Amino acid sequence: MPSTAKVQGEIPSLEDLIERHRDKPGGLLAILEAAQEAERLRYLSEDSLRHIARRMGIPLAELYSVATFYSFFNLKPQGLHTIVVCRGTACHTRGSRELLDAALSLLGIAEFREDEETSATTADGFASIRTVACFGQCALAPVVMIDGAIKSRMTVGKLASAIERLRKGGVA
Repeated sequence: MPSTAKVQGEIPSLEDLIERHRDKPGGLLAILEAAQEAERLRYLSEDSLRHIARRMGIPLAELYSVATFYSFFNLKPQGLHTIVVCRGTACHTRGSRELLDAALSLLGIAEFREDEETSATTADGFASIRTVACFGQCALAPVVMIDGAIKSRMTVGKLASAIERLRKGGVA
């Protein structure tokens, strides 16, 4: 009988999802996505990865390589809010570096090396900031995504206002 041990953050349908997608092309991605969304801090915990690897009969190293290949997956706990700054050429030439620096400063994140990592989370878990290579919204540059909503022609002032609204419990 298969193990039904509870994994931290597991939603009841994760086992069903594993069974449904076990042998389907792309099924592993659907399983990882569901596991990440089930986690309160929206990341793939080591326990979740070990559980999925065991249930799928996949070496943990192989599962880890899939999870680290796609930028959508998080291996560290994420903040309550997510701010994603596009760093593509059009956005870069229109000020995305200044937006990134401003967001880091406003959120109190001192240590972030863009050349070494793609995300950082505030110490209090309020927000995570990420960078992406391109959103494909070049005509609207610079672009920032806040909690899933694309914000075009972003300025440091608009970004500061959006973060302040989030701090007050509103929507950016």
